[in-house]
Amino acid sequence: MKRAIMAAFANKIALPDLSLSADETLTPARWRIELLSGLTVALALVPEAVAFAFVAGVHPLVGLYAAFLVGLITALIGGRPGMISGATGALAVVMVALVAEHGVEYLFATVVLMGILQIIAGVMRWGKFIRLVPHPVMLGFVNGLAIVIFLAQLSQFKVPGTVENTGHGVGGGEWLSGVQLYTMLALVALTMTIIWVMPRITKVIPAPLAGIGVVAALVIAFGLDVPRVGDMASIQGGLPPFHIPAVPLTWETFEIILPYAVVLAAIGLIESLLTLNLVGDMTGKRGGASQECIAQGASNVVTGFFGGMGGCAMIGQSMINVKSGGRTRIAGIAAALFLLIFILFAAPVIELIPLAALVGVMFMVVIGTFAWNSLTILRKVPRIDAFVIFLVTAVTVMEDLAVAVVVGVIVSALAYSWQNATRIRATKRESVTEHGAQVYEIHGPLFFGSVDGFTTLFDIDTDPEVVIVDFADSRVADQSALQAIEAVAAKYEAAGKRLQLRHLSRDCHRLLAQAGHLVVENEDDPEYGLAVDYGVRTGILGGH
Repeated sequence: MKRAIMAAFANKIALPDLSLSADETLTPARWRIELLSGLTVALALVPEAVAFAFVAGVHPLVGLYAAFLVGLITALIGGRPGMISGATGALAVVMVALVAEHGVEYLFATVVLMGILQIIAGVMRWGKFIRLVPHPVMLGFVNGLAIVIFLAQLSQFKVPGTVENTGHGVGGGEWLSGVQLYTMLALVALTMTIIWVMPRITKVIPAPLAGIGVVAALVIAFGLDVPRVGDMASIQGGLPPFHIPAVPLTWETFEIILPYAVVLAAIGLIESLLTLNLVGDMTGKRGGASQECIAQGASNVVTGFFGGMGGCAMIGQSMINVKSGGRTRIAGIAAALFLLIFILFAAPVIELIPLAALVGVMFMVVIGTFAWNSLTILRKVPRIDAFVIFLVTAVTVMEDLAVAVVVGVIVSALAYSWQNATRIRATKRESVTEHGAQVYEIHGPLFFGSVDGFTTLFDIDTDPEVVIVDFADSRVADQSALQAIEAVAAKYEAAGKRLQLRHLSRDCHRLLAQAGHLVVENEDDPEYGLAVDYGVRTGILGGH
C-alpha cells in the first residue's frame, strides 16, 4: 500500500518541463532579461511581504522568509514558468485571527498542514477543476484583484510608523500631507511615466527596474523627505532557521489548526490556479495545474518548518515578471535569491528605496491587470454574464478571492441550468408508420432542472391509444431525467394506453427500471454516458 502511494506521488510530481521555445533559448541576452526581471520582482516583493506580515500580526522577517522560500520552490517545480509566488494579503487576512488568539507557533503548524492539503489536491489532480471557472468569473477575478492591489498601495501614503492592522488589511494611521504628499505623488507619477516611455526607447533594461532606479537615485541624491522601505521595518536578517512548530501534538491542536488550514489551502490554490491561467494566456502555455498544486503545497510545508507565514501565487508580481520579459524558471529563482541577498547583505541599500517608486510600479500593474475590455462588452454580453462580472469583482474587494470565485461559479451554474431548463419543448405530429399514433418529438436537454417542464408536455387524457416519445433531439442527463420518464410512462400505462420510447441511449435502456420494456431499439440510437451510470449500478441512486 505504501509503495503504491509513493508511486502515485512520484508520477504526479514529475520533473518540470525545462524546454524552451525559440525566443526563450538561454542565450546571454535571455539570461540578462531573466536576471533583471527577477531583480525587479524582488524589489517589488519587499514592501508587499513586510506589509502582509504586519497584516497577519507577525514579524516582517516571517513574511520575507515566506516570500523567499515559497518563491524559490514554486519557481523550481511549479506548473508554469513565469509565475511568482510569495506571502499574500489574501492569506494574511485569514491568518490574523489565528495569530491573535493562539500565537505565531500555531501559524507555522497551520502552514505545514495547509501545504499537506495542497499536495493531496495535486496528487488527486483536483487542479483540473479550475477549468469549470467561467470566463465572466475570470474577468471579475482579474478586475477585483486589480482593485485590491490598488487599495493595498494606499497604505504607503500614510505616515511611517502609524500604520495599523485593521483585520482586513493595512489601515489606520495618518495620511501624508503638504509637501511630503505632493512630492510622493510626483515621484509615483514619474515612475509610471518612465515605465510607460522606457520600452519605446530601449528594452535592454526592464521598464519597472528603470523606474525604480531613476526615482531612487533622485530621492537619495537630493535627500527628498518621502517614506522609504526602511521606514516600514528593517529587513536585515539571517538565513531562515529550521524550526519545528512549538505546539502540542494533540487532537485539540489539530482541531484548532484544521479549519484555518482548509481555508488557507483553498484560497491559496484558487488564487494560484487562476493566476496560472492568466499567465498562460499571456505566454501562450497551458497545463500544469496539478503540478502547481503540488509545488504550492511543498513550498508551504517547507516554509512552515523554516519560520515563514506561507504563501501562494501573486498576480501583481507575476505580471511584473511577464511584462519585464521573464519567461523561464530563471526569473523566479533569481527573484527569490535576490530577496535573500537583500535580507542577508543589502538591507541598508534596499531600505533607502522610496516607496513611491514601488507604488508607481504597482499602479502600472493595476492598469495592465484590469480587464478594461470588460467595460466595453458589458452591453454586448448576456445580462447574467455582466452581473457575474460585477458580482465577482465586488465580492473579491469586500470579502476575499475564494468566496468571490465560489459565488461566481454557483451563480453561473444556476443561470446555465435555468436557461437549459426552459429549453425543453415538444413537437407533436402523427406517426407515419403507425396510423393514428401520436408522436412527441422532444427537443432540449432533459435533466433535473427541466423535468417539471417535461412532464407538462403531455396531454394524457386526450392522446390516442398509441403514443410515441422520440428523444432523437434531446439528451437524458441524470437520475432526475430517468425518474421523469418513468413517471410519464406510468401515467400512460395507468390510462391503458400503449407508450413507446425511441432514440434513447444504451445507458437509458439499461437504467430505466420500470419503463425499460417500453423502449424501442433502433440502429440510430445515440451513444452517450449518463452521470448516474455508476450511482445506479452501485445502488447509490436507486434503480434496479
